[in-house]
Amino acid sequence: MSFQTYADLWRIPDVRRILVLGLFLRVPMPASSVIVTLHVVGPLDRSYAEAGLVSTVLAIAMAISGPWLGRLLDRLGLRRTLLLPLAILPIAWSIAPWVGYLPLIALIAVAGLFTVPSWSIVRQVVLRSVEPGQRTAALSADAIMTELAFMVGPVIGVLSASYLGTSWALLVTQWLGIAAAIVLWLLNPSITEGEPAVPSDAVPSDSGAPARRFALPSWVSPGVVLLLAGTFTASLILIAEDLGTVAAMRDFDRTALLGLVMAIWALGSLVGALVYGALNRHPSAAVMLVLLGATTVLTAFAWGPVSFAVLLLLSGFFCAPTLTAALEAITSRVPSTVRGEVMGWHGSAITLGSAVGAPTAGFAIDLIGWQGGFILGGGLGLLIAAAIWLTVRRMTKPTAEAPLPGEKSPA
Repeated sequence: MSFQTYADLWRIPDVRRILVLGLFLRVPMPASSVIVTLHVVGPLDRSYAEAGLVSTVLAIAMAISGPWLGRLLDRLGLRRTLLLPLAILPIAWSIAPWVGYLPLIALIAVAGLFTVPSWSIVRQVVLRSVEPGQRTAALSADAIMTELAFMVGPVIGVLSASYLGTSWALLVTQWLGIAAAIVLWLLNPSITEGEPAVPSDAVPSDSGAPARRFALPSWVSPGVVLLLAGTFTASLILIAEDLGTVAAMRDFDRTALLGLVMAIWALGSLVGALVYGALNRHPSAAVMLVLLGATTVLTAFAWGPVSFAVLLLLSGFFCAPTLTAALEAITSRVPSTVRGEVMGWHGSAITLGSAVGAPTAGFAIDLIGWQGGFILGGGLGLLIAAAIWLTVRRMTKPTAEAPLPGEKSPA
């Protein structure tokens, strides 16, 4: 294990700049989530269910936007792709804080469809800027910055809503994100690695045989699909733990400690990402998903707030590393020419996991108590991990094909 890798990464100017800029691009997301909820149940005088509907609409819109904006990144480059969000988002977010509930839903749906693809951009710049041996540590560094954004964002959201009011708070936080996107457009970092052209059997040609109307993209394979399923499941586990934690602290009659327990969980995830990136050998995505699923189920056996916080800290240790392991495995299986689209699908898997996991975990909690969320999420994690392991084992038999350019050898 060597933490020197992070110091080496920080010395790379493009990595340093994009990680810091990525933090400013991402903070408005969790901040606005809190503000929108407070805005809907406050000034708009609606229910929490109606506030949740707004969040669901935004999640679906962002899940749709990730792959298609990622594909535009691959085909048009960063600057031309960003012109769409920079044309739409200032208008949508300048109007949304001042309208009623139904127009708010419509404007947030539009904003979600044109969200800046920060996940794809940051990770593509990072992967382009580092050596192959630094890739996992670089993705772990990005996971650490993401954890910081989701730790700081809600605090900024609550404070700005308290001092500015929800309308002005929503306007200001979103315009900060737009300002960061403008800086990104001006910097225009390269997102391609300059790899040699991908062989004709990896990316279909426009010449020759006519293209099949509903042909799957060339990068789609059982391994990639299962890794995306693993990402979806990891996200579902996280939202199940989130809701389960709220229910557990209420059941323990320690609601006042909820913020502290959440911070402990996030700290565990941050430390886990830091350690995972510093390892000399990195466990596979399937192994990490097994550990995340097992520790999630284990948390259901807590008997009080202290034991719950300790077990949640342990589970948190595998949160960010699981997503990082899946992302690293996915990017190593596809050529860089389609990496933006694939990372868009990775982001969509995370978003959809949260959207599906929230009502599913809520049903499990209503059925058997706060333990239900942890048992459901952890159990699904173990099942999907087993499927990934069996598939990868079958694909890595001696008859395995040669890797694509930029793909790791099975050895």
